[in-house]
Amino acid sequence: MQDSILREPLYVQPGHLLRRAQQISASIFHDELGLLATPIQYAVLCVLLTHPGIDQVSLAGLAAIDTSTAASVATRLEEKGLLTRRVDPANRRQRILELTAAGRALLAEANDAIERLHRRIFEKFSADEEAVFMDLLQKLVDVNNHQSRAPLVPAPRMGRREASQPD
Repeated sequence: MQDSILREPLYVQPGHLLRRAQQISASIFHDELGLLATPIQYAVLCVLLTHPGIDQVSLAGLAAIDTSTAASVATRLEEKGLLTRRVDPANRRQRILELTAAGRALLAEANDAIERLHRRIFEKFSADEEAVFMDLLQKLVDVNNHQSRAPLVPAPRMGRREASQPD
């Protein structure tokens, strides 16, 4: 009997459900922000908002993307006038990245769309269900970060004042 080949049906396998959830999230992101940025571009801009003046390698770690993707996204965002890249005087092989006024404006403009995206994703969840889901999703990501092809590399710990007052 063919059904006994699979230990569990495709539609209850965690990997399949996570892939589907990512598809849904990306589709809603495109609906809400497609004219402004891609999900990776948005992530890069968010990282630069909170970590101005970082290099492309650090950006890759903080956005949990590979370094070649970080470099190509940074180039595209520079071409759009949303960030600047300049040679690091301390290491001429590295580029220092900063948001431009246009990049900051795009992030400000995206706030309402991000809120709509959030509401659409969780529209059928109670507040308690959303909180539990987000806690468990965060745990899933945290405990499996080391298995990623591009793991999140957290920023160095900051003092309490700096951590509580983002740029």
